[in-house]
Amino acid sequence: MSIDLEQFHQVFFEESLENLDVVEQMLLEIDVDADLAPETINTIFRSAHSIKGGSGTFGFTEVTEFTHLMETLLDEVRDGDRALTQELVDALLKSCDCLRIWFGNLQSKQPLDSEIAKPLVVIFEGMLNNGTQSSPDSNETPQESHTAEEQSTSTLWSIQFCPEPHILMSGNEPVRLFRQLKQMGDIEVTAHISDIPEFHLLTVDECYIRWDIQLDGDVSKDDIEEVFEWVIDECKLTIEQQEVKQNAEPTREKDSESHSTTEPSAKQDADSTKSDTTQQTSSQENQKPEAKKKESAKPAAQSTATAAPNSANSSIRVGIDKVDNLINLVGELVITQSMLSELGSNFEMSKIERLSSGLDQLLQNTKELQENVMKIRMLPISFAFNRFPRMIRDLSVKIGKKVDLQINGENTELDKTVMEKIGDPLVHLVRNAIDHGIEPLEERIAAGKPETGTIKLDAYHKGGNIVIEIEDDGKGIDPEVIAKKAIEKGVISDTSGMTDSQIYELIFEPGFSTAAEISDISGRGVGMDVVRKNIKALGGRIDILSEKGKGSTFRVHLPLTLAILDGQLIRVGKEVYIIPLLAIVESLEIKPELVNYVSGNTAVYRLRDDNVPIIPIYKEFAIQSDNTELDNALLVVVEGDGYKVGLLVDDLLAQQQVVIKSLETNYKQVNGISGATILGDGSVALILDVPGLINMANKNSLQDNQNAA
Repeated sequence: MSIDLEQFHQVFFEESLENLDVVEQMLLEIDVDADLAPETINTIFRSAHSIKGGSGTFGFTEVTEFTHLMETLLDEVRDGDRALTQELVDALLKSCDCLRIWFGNLQSKQPLDSEIAKPLVVIFEGMLNNGTQSSPDSNETPQESHTAEEQSTSTLWSIQFCPEPHILMSGNEPVRLFRQLKQMGDIEVTAHISDIPEFHLLTVDECYIRWDIQLDGDVSKDDIEEVFEWVIDECKLTIEQQEVKQNAEPTREKDSESHSTTEPSAKQDADSTKSDTTQQTSSQENQKPEAKKKESAKPAAQSTATAAPNSANSSIRVGIDKVDNLINLVGELVITQSMLSELGSNFEMSKIERLSSGLDQLLQNTKELQENVMKIRMLPISFAFNRFPRMIRDLSVKIGKKVDLQINGENTELDKTVMEKIGDPLVHLVRNAIDHGIEPLEERIAAGKPETGTIKLDAYHKGGNIVIEIEDDGKGIDPEVIAKKAIEKGVISDTSGMTDSQIYELIFEPGFSTAAEISDISGRGVGMDVVRKNIKALGGRIDILSEKGKGSTFRVHLPLTLAILDGQLIRVGKEVYIIPLLAIVESLEIKPELVNYVSGNTAVYRLRDDNVPIIPIYKEFAIQSDNTELDNALLVVVEGDGYKVGLLVDDLLAQQQVVIKSLETNYKQVNGISGATILGDGSVALILDVPGLINMANKNSLQDNQNAA
C-alpha cells in the first residue's frame, strides 16, 4: 500500500520553520566566551535532528544531507569534542537562512536552490575534516595523518526489521526508512513475503512483509537506531554487528557485539510514545538505554499547526483550552436554541418573561462565542518580534555599530492576519532606527552617550486597539533638516507655520529621504511611504515623537482584528455612518466664538493650539442634513495621515463593534468609504474612511476655489 505523504508536507514545513526559529533564537543567546549550558546545545541539536529526520522520511534528500552535517557538528559540541566558536555560530545562523529558502522552494514545489548551500557545505566539511586531524602542535607527521585516515573502519551490520501490521496506518512507509539507511552506506534489502495472506483475506492498510537488511558503512549502532526511533513502538527490531573492514582488507570479527532485540514498548502514556510522519508527536523521548546519549527530537503535539508566514494553506496554532471553550459555548447555544424553539411553538403571553430571559441568554452566548472565535485568530506578537534579534545582530555588525535590542510586551496578542501584514513595515522602521537613528560610535562618545545604542520594541493594548512602539536613543529627527530637504525635493513649497509633528510627517512622502548616501539598508526613499500605506491599509495610523539629540519613537496604532471594528455611530440627516474609534480624537459641541474662516471660505475650529478644518459630511456626500449651521452643532475631531479635521454631524449614537463587509467586493469602491456593515435593525451603515474623506474634502475645496476664481 502507498500512502500519499503530500498531505503531511504542510505540517512538516510549519514545524520545521518553528524548529529553525528555535535554533536561531538559541544561537543568538550564546556567548562563545562563556560556558555553554548543556540544555542550550541539546535544544539546538534536537531541533536540527527533527528537521533531518522529517526530511528523510518525506524524501527531501538534499535537506537531509545538509542538516546531517549540522547535526554532526552539533553532536561533537554537546559531547565536548568540539568548541562552539563564533565561526560555527555564524555558519549555523546562515544555515537557518538557507533552510528557510529551501522550505519556501519545497512549499511552492520549485527546485531547491543548491548554490546557496555550497559555501556552507565547504565550511562544515572543512570543520569536520579539521576535527579529525591532529592539531598543529602535534608530533604526528603529515604522512602519519594520511595513514590514519586510510585506516578508517567500515562496519557490516545485519538488521532484521519486522513491522507490526498497523504500521502503515500511521503513515510510516518502510521504504523511506531504507532510504535513510542508504545514506549511511551500501545496503542490501531482502523482503520476506511468506506472511502475506491469500488475496481475498488481504487488508489494504496492513503490512505483512518483514525485511532483512545488510548495511555496510562507517556508522554506529546508535546511528541505526535513530533511523528507526519513530517506529520503535510499531516493530520488532534486531541490530547485529557482523564484521569490521579495515584498510580495504576485510578482517572478519564474528559476533564482536552481541545482538540486541528491541521489542515494542507498552503504551504507557499517550503523550510520550507514538510518533508519525506528520511529526505531530510528543516532545518526550522514548529512548533505549544504550542510545541515551543520542537524544531524539520529536516536536510537541498541538491541536493544530502554526503556518509559515504568507503560506498558501495558512493555519493557526490553537490551544486545546480554546477549543474546549468553543465546544462548551456551542453546547450552551444549542440549549438556548432548544428553549426558544419550544417557546415559539407553544407561545402564550404568560411566557413573555421566559422569552425575554431566553433572548438575553442568546445575546450573552453569541457575544461570548464571538469573543472566543476572535481569540482563536489571536497570536502573541512575539511571532513578529522574533525576527529582529537576528536582524539587528547582522546589521549592527555590518555597519559597525553596537546596538542592544530590548523587547517588551511580546505576549500581547494580535490577529494573525494583521500580524502577517505588519511584519514588513516593522522591518522598515527597525532598519531605519539602526541606520538613521543610532549614531556611529564616535558621535555617541562625543555626545556623552554609551557606546551601545538601544532600540526598544514594545506592544500593548490601548482602548481596544494595539500599539506598537519602536524607540531608539539615537540622534532624533531634526525638523530643520526635514523641512529643508522637503523644499529641495519639491514635496512642499513652504514649511512656515507647520508644527514639528507636521514636519515629521513629510518623511512619509514618496521619494523622500535625508540619507547622504544610498545604502542597501535604507536611504532610497522607497520605504517610509510604503510603511504608512501598509499601516493605513490595516486601518491603523503611525505617529512620530522625537527630540533632537535624544532619540525618536515611532508609534503604530492598529486594530486588533480586520474582521470586527470598534466604531462610533453618527447620524447625518437620515443616514447613519460609522467612524472607527481608532481615528477619533474627541467629540465636542461647537462654540461659535472659536470658529474662524480662512481663504476659500473654509471654516476652521480653534482647538487649543490647533486650527482644525471643519468638513460638513452632508456636503461631501450630497445628502440632506438637519443642521447646516455651525452654531452649537456637533463636531467629531478625527485624525488621518497626520492631519486633524472636524466632521460636522447631526447626532452621536451608540458605540459598538461592527462586522466589516467589503463595499468594493459587493458593490464598488466609493471615495471616503472603507466598507459597510449591517446594523441590528437590518439597515446598512457605511464606514467612513477618514484619510480618504480628508483627501476628498481637500480636492473639493480646491475645486471650489478654482471655480470661484
